[in-house]
Order: sequence, then structure tokens, then C-alpha cells
Amino acid sequence: MTDTSFDVALFGEAMMLLVADQPGPIENATVFHKRTAGAETNVAIGLSRLGLKVGWASRLGTDSMGRALLATMQGEGIDCSHVISDPAQRTGFQFKGRVTDGSDPPVEYHRKGSAASHMGPADVDEPWLRSARHLHATGVFAAISDTSLQAALKSMEVMRAAGRSISFDPNLRPTLWSSKEAMRHWINELAARADWVLPGMEEGLLLTGESTPEGVARFYRALGAKLVVVKLGAEGAYYDSDTAGTGRVAGFPVAKVIDTVGAGDGFAVGVVSALLEGRSVPEAVRRAAWIGARAVQVLGDTEGLPTRAQLDEAGL
Repeated sequence: MTDTSFDVALFGEAMMLLVADQPGPIENATVFHKRTAGAETNVAIGLSRLGLKVGWASRLGTDSMGRALLATMQGEGIDCSHVISDPAQRTGFQFKGRVTDGSDPPVEYHRKGSAASHMGPADVDEPWLRSARHLHATGVFAAISDTSLQAALKSMEVMRAAGRSISFDPNLRPTLWSSKEAMRHWINELAARADWVLPGMEEGLLLTGESTPEGVARFYRALGAKLVVVKLGAEGAYYDSDTAGTGRVAGFPVAKVIDTVGAGDGFAVGVVSALLEGRSVPEAVRRAAWIGARAVQVLGDTEGLPTRAQLDEAGL
């Protein structure tokens, strides 16, 4: 295998997140707090905080939101050499409401036609990508446009051909797809190109028709995945793998759920970081469950993502 210069590559859209400071309908909110958002950027930040070398490829506008997002990612120690700032395009953003009952908060996206949606296969720098040990992909980047879907497919094909490992989180966004059928087809096409597949149970039901974690895992194992981890929320997770067989890991207790958004991204950080360190599958899933539990106890997408020191203190 060719020498690699960094650990994990990711392609995806970063958005400015505006979180309401009071519960209730978004339209009634008058004060919002700025945060970063984006499935891939959440994972990139989480992995970088744990000391991995991370490279992120994207497109942003040169507007204030794009400048703020780029500065945030650079401040997290992430290689942004393959982020294009395009003065002709605008940066996507979203509003998120506040909830107090632990339910999923209301989210309103403003990303159609964004700079990142103009990414395509030409944005996949093959030598740069191959210089990573691992690619983490999600279903969100593939969903934002027809050209980003082609870029997602190409990035996975390049890494497979190079013998690199690939993780994939379906991260379903039904409103971004033309139909549920198209979403199901393309998400499963992407999953078939990955080594480690990380669906949630509700996602698994929609994508596979299987109503048990065991059934969902078998579906993706049959497509070629070496490891499938099915996220079960507070109940933890179920895994099915080449190396560790099948098993369950319990969830970590949470006193109060503040915001569920970003929990799956935190879970991916745990699995990917641990496996790249050579940890066992049960150890990786336990770390993932712990980070996911931290993520639901904070308002933004990344505040709960731990540093290496916090991970070591927890013995994970």
C-alpha cells in the first residue's frame, strides 16, 4: 500500500446553523445563536479533536457565513486545502428550533443551489484522496445535487481501487431526494461500496424493509460490508462483523436530552477513530455510544465531541 500522509478524508457541505434561543415555532424566535452544521464537518471536527489528521473537501461562498465556517474548520486543525471559496456562489445555512422534551427539533434548510451543491467528480483530487488512510462518506453529500452524487460515487471508487477503508453513514435526508425510491436505491448503492456501514434502526427499516437490527445488518453484510453497526439510540447498538461476529453494546445513560441532532455523527467519530487505532469492534462501538450520548446533551452539533484527553479520562 502507498504511504499515506493523513488519516481521514471527507467530502461534504458545511452550513451556518442558526439555533433559536427559546422553545417554540422557529417563526416566533427573535434571537439565534450561530453554530456550524454539516454531517461530514461534524465528523471531521470530532476526529480532529481526537488527534487524527483530517482533510475536508468542499465549496463555500466568500460571504460572511463561508468565511466563518472556513475559519472554524481551520481552527479545529483540519486540512482545508481542498475547500474552494467561490465568490459567485453562496453558502448554505439552516435554522433550528429549540425543544425541551427530548424530541427532534424543527429544522429549516436553506441550501438549494449552494456552493457545495455545485461540486462534482472534477472536485475529487485523486492523488490527494489516495493520500488518506480512510474515507468517511455520508448520504447527505450525495443527496444535495446530481453532481455531488457523482462526486460521492467517484470518491468511493477511487478509495476502493486504492485498497483504502471506507465508512458510510446513510444519514437520510428524504426532502433532498426526488423520491423515497431514488433515495433507497442510491443510498444502498453507496453502502455497497463501503467497508463499515452505520445505519440507524429507523433508517435501516426504510432502506432495507427489515424490522430488526439483525435483519438490517444481514442486508448490508450481504452487499459486502465487513462491519455493520446499527444504532439503537438509548439502547446502544448492534454489530455484525467479519472479525468480531455479532453482539450488542449498551447505551450510556443520559440525564437529559437537549438536542438529538449530531448524535449519529458523534457515533461515527467513535467507530472510525477506534478502528483506525486498531481497537476491537466492541471497543469501537462502546466508544461510539459514549460520544453519541455526549452529543445529545448539548445544544449544537459539535460541543459534545470530546478531546483526546476527555476520551482518555473516560477510559475509552
